[in-house]
Order: sequence, then C-alpha cells, then structure tokens
Amino acid sequence: MSSEHSREQKQRAPASAGRTPRGSWTNGRWMVLLIALVCAAPVIASYLTYYVIKPKGGATNYGTLIEPQRPISPALIVKDEAGKTMPLASLRGRWIMISVDRSACDEACATKLYFMRQIRATQGGERERMLTVWLRTDAGSVPPVIEQAYPDTGKYIADPAALSAWFPSEPGTTDVDHIYLVDPNGNLMMRFPKNPDPKKIKGDITRLLKWSSIG
Repeated sequence: MSSEHSREQKQRAPASAGRTPRGSWTNGRWMVLLIALVCAAPVIASYLTYYVIKPKGGATNYGTLIEPQRPISPALIVKDEAGKTMPLASLRGRWIMISVDRSACDEACATKLYFMRQIRATQGGERERMLTVWLRTDAGSVPPVIEQAYPDTGKYIADPAALSAWFPSEPGTTDVDHIYLVDPNGNLMMRFPKNPDPKKIKGDITRLLKWSSIG
C-alpha cells in the first residue's frame, strides 16, 4: 500500500520541479528595468521639458541643446588642486556648469566664474543639486583674488585637446568662450553663447531643476 502511495506522489509531482519558474525570471527582469527607469526619471523629465513639452508662453531654451548626447569619457582624467588625478566622470550625480579657461584667468574668465556662482546661488534650496567647475587648460598658478572669490568652484587641470574634442563651440568661437551644462547622468546637455545673458541662463537652469525634481 505504501509503495503504491509513493508511486502516486511521484506521478503527481510537477515536471518543473527543481527548475526556476519562468515567471520569476521575467518578473526579475521587469523589476530591474523599473528601478533603472525610476533612477533616470528626473533627467528624462528635464529633457522632455525642452524637446517635447516646451515651457508655457511659448518660451524656448536660451542655451543650445547638444545633439547627439556627449557623455563624459571615462578616459577624461583631470587633476585637482591637491595634485590628485581623477576621472571627470566621477562628478556625475549633479548638474554641472562648466567653464574652460587658462589658469591666469583674465577678465572674461572671471566673468564666467562670477556668472556661474551667482546663477547657482539664486537657485535657493535647489543649489545643492548643482556644481560649478572650472577646467583649467594649464598648470599655472591661479590668481589669489580668484582663488578667494570662488572657493566653492571645483578647479581642475585638464588636457586642452581632450576638452576641445568633447566641447562643441559655435562658429568663430572656441570652448573657452562658452559655459556648458552637464546633466546628472554625465551627458553634455547644453552650451550657452559667448558673452551670455546670465538671467537667461538662470531661466534655463531653473526650469531644468524644476522639471527634474522628484515629488
């Protein structure tokens, strides 16, 4: 009797015993995709603001959108003020305003740094989501007055050829003439014109921060 009962149990055992159910694998893949979409949602929303939705009143962006996207190359290595080398891509995670210029920092250079500092400061509580970065094209000394005026601006030495290859410029200009914006995913998103209007840059950045906020 017991042997017959044993045989019946074996016959009733599902053919898939010992195997991972296909449904579980499919659900796992969907979960990974969902997590990735949630993480990317803020930046996706900010791009939709400019590419699809367009701000109210018919206003358009002041800065020039970079197409196609240009991610920070892991090979783009910079040196910080302490002489430590690091990949520029390690700064990903926040919006980054970038200026490129010589360490001597002439009047035009100082103006760009001033604009970036003030634009970030006017974002109120959102300013912590932004970084201001000065990519220096040489290892010369930074004037003390500049060092003291912009302590919160990251100052890194970078290869000028690598920067020229990454940063697009307008006809008749170079990367030194512009302020650039990089999104939290490390993609070069926008270029502002030479001798820009800081109020218009602020308008673009305020909208981006608003549309990329969660909650």
